[in-house]
Amino acid sequence: MGTFLNDEQQSLAQEIATQLTERGETVAVAEATAGGLVSAALLSVAGASRYYAGGGVVYTLGSRTALAGVPAEQYANYRGTTPELIASLAESMRERLGATWCIAESGMAGPTGGRSGVAPGRTTIGVAGPVARTEVIETGLPDREENMVEFTTRSLRFLSEAIRESGA
Repeated sequence: MGTFLNDEQQSLAQEIATQLTERGETVAVAEATAGGLVSAALLSVAGASRYYAGGGVVYTLGSRTALAGVPAEQYANYRGTTPELIASLAESMRERLGATWCIAESGMAGPTGGRSGVAPGRTTIGVAGPVARTEVIETGLPDREENMVEFTTRSLRFLSEAIRESGA
């Protein structure tokens, strides 16, 4: 695996790859503030074509409707990402790509609160599939790059836990 991933990300990506391959399941990714790092981690494992269905960096509202197929009406009064919006995004991308699972995330990496007024270091992660749930993550970090790395790790961890839970 490449050196662009930290040890935990490499381990989680390998674990997810093994879990999905053994079950014959697939995963899609809809990421925003992780900027493609979740997909990069999953694709770093040899044989990724067996379990990685595809995904997109859905950084803008327009990309969420165009790439993930989320109805534009859901963003009519957008004030920042909510668990409900992330759940919808994950389910839309999962359905669009015909995947067993989808991991989605969106928030504020930094350095400022932007138009939503959300503090840097906050993202919402959601998984859709045999287990569906969301979680709001607060890193407390002001640095954009550090948050992107942490959002990636947390997203991979969240997906791995959901897959494990579904097999229990």
